[in-house]
Amino acid sequence: MHNFRKLDIWSDSVDLADTIYTVTEDFPRHEVYGLASQMQRAAVSIPSNIAEGSGKCSDKDFARFLGISLGSLFELETQVEIAHRRGYIGTPIYYSLNTTITSLQKRVFMFRQSIEDRICKTN
Repeated sequence: MHNFRKLDIWSDSVDLADTIYTVTEDFPRHEVYGLASQMQRAAVSIPSNIAEGSGKCSDKDFARFLGISLGSLFELETQVEIAHRRGYIGTPIYYSLNTTITSLQKRVFMFRQSIEDRICKTN
């Protein structure tokens, strides 16, 4: 079992979710239940799955939840792209979000890989 609060990927993804909520506040009213909601749910899913997986009894389960978190990061990346193309997110925020998301994708992937490598060594 891991303490998710000690993981940088968890704290950084909580910060990302908070940023997404702030960014989507300015979306058009007709997107409240559309793209804004999708982005918020994807962003919340990232740290939530890291936290849930950390409480599982096996590294195999934790790695699976990290994979779900990684999927949510790719989902959010796509949604940020769409929001930018629709003019809901300005270019500076778009680049900042992409930098943060890409960094988290790499770090979650590497952490999951290290757990999977540990699983393979014990089997």
